[in-house]
Amino acid sequence: MAAAAQPRRLAAGDFLLYQDQPAEHFYVVTRGRLRLSQVTAEGHQVIMGFVGPGGAVGIIAVLGGIDFPVSAEAVEEAELLGWEGAAVAQLMLQHPRLAVNGMAVVAGRFRHVMDQLRELSTERVERRIARALLRLANQAGRRTEQGILIDMPLSRQDLAEMTGTTLFTVSRTMKAWEGRGIVRSGRMEVCICQPHALAVIAEDLATSEPTTSTPDAHDPDVPRG
Repeated sequence: MAAAAQPRRLAAGDFLLYQDQPAEHFYVVTRGRLRLSQVTAEGHQVIMGFVGPGGAVGIIAVLGGIDFPVSAEAVEEAELLGWEGAAVAQLMLQHPRLAVNGMAVVAGRFRHVMDQLRELSTERVERRIARALLRLANQAGRRTEQGILIDMPLSRQDLAEMTGTTLFTVSRTMKAWEGRGIVRSGRMEVCICQPHALAVIAEDLATSEPTTSTPDAHDPDVPRG
């Protein structure tokens, strides 16, 4: 399988594939990270997740006749190996273990999307942001003296598009957490200084700390009567 791979190299900001483009190739990331996003009919961008080393992109190409549901953009320099979807489909017929691995990837993505839908439907925005940060720390976290650094470019706009909220709300929430020493953020980076405190917020556990989710007349996320 490795012999048939086609290497690809992307600079930060390059697109590997686009939403609604015919799915003809399947890729595995070997270095760097890609952002998976979808644009709604109203023109709003939603970030579906990030894929790093060892992660698969475009596995639906093996089915044939399907368009990519997302766009994939490199958030930093990235290297990938690519295969034609039809060739991978033939390999799966010859090596069933490959098909099982592919099903595991699809199942993981499906569960992630279901979790996102549940969070958007039932959880406060503060919890959604906390959960998103903890997921990213699990995927790309690196321990430093200050805490767990999310070792990839990450903006507050990215967090807003991941959690179905606004840049205003993310900025306000992050500022409140920084004041409590829970996180530290700079341009395109976030460090989780108190992972346990962030987990308490994510799981909505009882805490004596003040919440940042008090309705604000200037908050675009607050429903209007």
